[in-house]
Amino acid sequence: MTTTIASISRRRGHHFGIDHCQSTAALYQLQFNPSDKMPKYKQIVHSVIKDIERGVLQKGNQLPSISELSIEYLLARDTVEKAYRELRARGYITSVQGKGYYIQSNHDKKLKVLLIFNKLSSYKKIIYYSFLKTLGDQAMVDLEIHHYSAGRFQEIIDKNLGKYNYYIVMPHFTEDLDKADYLQTLKSIPANELVLLDREIPELPQQPLSIYQRFDKDIFEALENATDLLSKYQRMVLIFPSDGNYPLEIVRGFRNFCINYHKEFEVRENCDESVIETGTAYIAVEENDLAELIKKARRCELTMGKDIGVISFNETALKELLDITVITTDFELMGQTAATLLISNQRVKVKNPFYMIRRGSL
Repeated sequence: MTTTIASISRRRGHHFGIDHCQSTAALYQLQFNPSDKMPKYKQIVHSVIKDIERGVLQKGNQLPSISELSIEYLLARDTVEKAYRELRARGYITSVQGKGYYIQSNHDKKLKVLLIFNKLSSYKKIIYYSFLKTLGDQAMVDLEIHHYSAGRFQEIIDKNLGKYNYYIVMPHFTEDLDKADYLQTLKSIPANELVLLDREIPELPQQPLSIYQRFDKDIFEALENATDLLSKYQRMVLIFPSDGNYPLEIVRGFRNFCINYHKEFEVRENCDESVIETGTAYIAVEENDLAELIKKARRCELTMGKDIGVISFNETALKELLDITVITTDFELMGQTAATLLISNQRVKVKNPFYMIRRGSL
């Protein structure tokens, strides 16, 4: 439900606002929904801040009194007082004794963005710095890490909801977690403020802006495009740590490829105790498993790209120097795309490129 201050004013025969700002105040619309799970005081805070940022409310405009808001929206006075206290503490409004509450801050043209990553790795840093570089001075960006925890994610949102224009979330959580634990938190973020990065969440009622990978199809297609190189290997092994919180779609895409192209296959947790075998192509998700593969190949005097094949996840300069074949998404482009879409205010879904870089190890 959205109630306009203008309609209230017409019913009561007066406007909220000081004389020189009557026309602006009459156009002000307070966005308030009693059924929304966002706390009511936060809805008031969020509405006022958004209208300041949109330029609807200007410095000097008077807000409705605590009594007027509490009567119109059937709210406790304490709820409205709490909202006004937070707005005043954050510098958005000021109070004049005996007169009321007034807008104090002017519209800040800079976007306020909260990035919420699952972890901080070298690849996440590429996304982060690419995002910052593309935004330039058009936005202020803060970073939080949820560490795959739905509880931590909820704490971050509860603390920050209403303080930013956009919330960019990497929705990677532990695979054994009930989806409802983090879906509810995602649903609490207004759909026009939520941005999903790296993966989609189809269960959301309104699909937000997203820059995503489709892990199962991406892996399948990358391997399919290298069937000429893989033809010399009768068997394939995916080294996929169960405790790494990697998307299970990776395993699905790998299996689908092997079944479709009649390859023997196996999924292992690590390669510490396993024997390396000729005629096998190995795919290492983590770099420590890649290092172990290389060491074992050297000890057994096996040549990568001839006796065994080695593929690693995600490109690095070191893998290029070692001539390691990689399957990777374009992390830099992911950050650039997210920033560009925010600046242009486009609400679309974009699949990030995923490809194989062919090198001597395959």
